[in-house]
Amino acid sequence: MTERCAWCGNDPMYVAYHDAEWGVPSHDDRHLFEMLVLEGAQAGLSWITILRKREHYRRVFADFDAERVARYTDDDVMRLLADPGIVRNRLKVASAVANARAVLDARERFGSLDALVWQFVDGVPRNDVRRSLADVPAETAASRAMSRELKRLGFRFVGPTVCYAFMQAVGMVNDHVEGCFRQREIAAGCSIT
Repeated sequence: MTERCAWCGNDPMYVAYHDAEWGVPSHDDRHLFEMLVLEGAQAGLSWITILRKREHYRRVFADFDAERVARYTDDDVMRLLADPGIVRNRLKVASAVANARAVLDARERFGSLDALVWQFVDGVPRNDVRRSLADVPAETAASRAMSRELKRLGFRFVGPTVCYAFMQAVGMVNDHVEGCFRQREIAAGCSIT
């Protein structure tokens, strides 16, 4: 039997996300934008709720094409607020549009969203070996610094906890717990902290 992080349980969608995506370093701007939006949408909810809505999010947010989402109007926001396939929170929906615009600005200033966010780990994934889920922090100095900078640049729903969840999701940190088969596989490309 393969040992995994306990948080994914046995839901096939959760297990697939854990095994194939969570903690894998990503440098694709579209994926980074997607995860920033989804992590913000998740605030106060369970991640499995967001995973179950993910495909619909992809449809209504133009497959997370920041250029297209940045052009969304107030009418688009109202349309999205009526859509039961996403989290219908006005602030979260509006933040997705604002964040798309901030991504475009970040590309102008930094070359890419990738260059902006990965600077907080000096471009190298961190391997913070955790013995158990209880050892995984909700935020870190790096996520607090990222949060401050993203807010300064106009991003929304990017508090330190959201930023840390984002960092975990896109592989900036490897928080698979000790004993999880993915911890060992991903650790090969991480810096030791």
